Amino acid sequence: MTDSTPDMPTPEELFARPFFFCGIGGSGMLPLAQILQGRGCKVEGSDRSFDQGRTPDKFAAMQDQGLVLHPQDGSGIVSKDQILVASAAIEDTVPEVQRARELGCLRLTRAELNSILFNTSGAGLAIAGTSGKSTVTGMLGWILHACGREPTIMNGAVMKNFVSPERPYASAVVGGQSIYVSEVDESDGSIALYRPAVGVLLNVSLDHKSMEELRQLFGDYLERSRIAVINADDPEALALLPRAKEVITFGIEQEKAQIGIVPGSIAEGPVRQAALVVDRHDGSEHALRLALPGRHNLSNALAAIAGAAAAGIPVASAVAALADFQGLARRFDIVGTTVAAITVIDDFGHNPEKCAATLRTLRAHPGRVIAFFQPHGYGPLRQMGHELAETFAHELEPDDRVILCDPVYFGGTVDRSEGSERIVRMVEEAGGRADYIPSRKAVGDRIVSIASPGDRIVVMGARDDTLSDFARDIFQRLS
Repeated sequence: MTDSTPDMPTPEELFARPFFFCGIGGSGMLPLAQILQGRGCKVEGSDRSFDQGRTPDKFAAMQDQGLVLHPQDGSGIVSKDQILVASAAIEDTVPEVQRARELGCLRLTRAELNSILFNTSGAGLAIAGTSGKSTVTGMLGWILHACGREPTIMNGAVMKNFVSPERPYASAVVGGQSIYVSEVDESDGSIALYRPAVGVLLNVSLDHKSMEELRQLFGDYLERSRIAVINADDPEALALLPRAKEVITFGIEQEKAQIGIVPGSIAEGPVRQAALVVDRHDGSEHALRLALPGRHNLSNALAAIAGAAAAGIPVASAVAALADFQGLARRFDIVGTTVAAITVIDDFGHNPEKCAATLRTLRAHPGRVIAFFQPHGYGPLRQMGHELAETFAHELEPDDRVILCDPVYFGGTVDRSEGSERIVRMVEEAGGRADYIPSRKAVGDRIVSIASPGDRIVVMGARDDTLSDFARDIFQRLS
């Protein structure tokens, strides 16, 4: 909480007041707005992308759901009773922030609001880790839904199983108040706000913070969890096991993991896979069918099965439910395959681990890879540039292509002195090949001009909904 905000009301008082979301279209903001609206709260908001005319279909769908949108000029803040929900990083010069301060409105960050919803539910199920959070949140939410537990789900990505004509951007599900499933974020330290009944830890690797900070944050998180669910295949995650009270482990490689895979049972394909899941509590085996490729998604499935087991769902029921899991938008999302067998994939990969998982999945099957990466900010690019460069250099073959454009920038005071051209140099120094093309339009032209039959084109990046439009445009041009 900032020093200038009023005292925190009780949850009952809080949810009786109107909410205003600054940046309501953001991947972390929209699901919260949907949950509050579904619980009867009055919800309004503004967004810079709405003013700029970006992703008009998305904002039209939000208005159709009854979310009231205003220009980002402060005009939507009209009463001191309104609660302003805004990122902790948002500049004080934004009109909504200025107006809220003038009126004395309570201000909450996205994570503060989510943690209140989470901690006041009957049982909060949290998914943490550097990579895979959204996918596991979707998987675990779907298992609980399919098993009749009516969870409320807060996700940072659109969950295809819950999409409908009325809710095309289903990044949230408004269920009951007894179970609240949510991904929790370490990048801003807000993971410290959550008190989980079940705390899942997928992995610990470099992203927004140093490894020392991450070990502390994730270790504290496990200590606060009533039951911890830990990836035994990830050495950094497993090393934190002594911090937990009660533990369920999962893993593909570790034969001592309580939820694991029968050796030799994995059958991988370019768009789906199958395996035998073993519950080592009783030795039972269960045939898993998963409509997602990649070893990382098999690990994600085990995480969701173990998380469900911690919540009292039989392993057999969880495995059966995952056969119908359709995946998430922008997570190895196949846009289409042309007559010339060129496949275009839309993917959220934006840190070294996520990008590596996607590239390994592609490299496991024949065909050249053309990887386009749009960094999700100048700050993150400085933090993990070396690891990104190593990933692109080592995960791809000499015939593959990597193209980077300038990072996402929607305004503000961030230092933009070092961008993607530095990463391209580092890729080449690490023995790989990469091209720097500043403008995304020029990138599209280049990709279309070099694409050949059998190529797989993957569009990677975060914090920019128009990347999906870009991927669809490439597919249409190639078709």
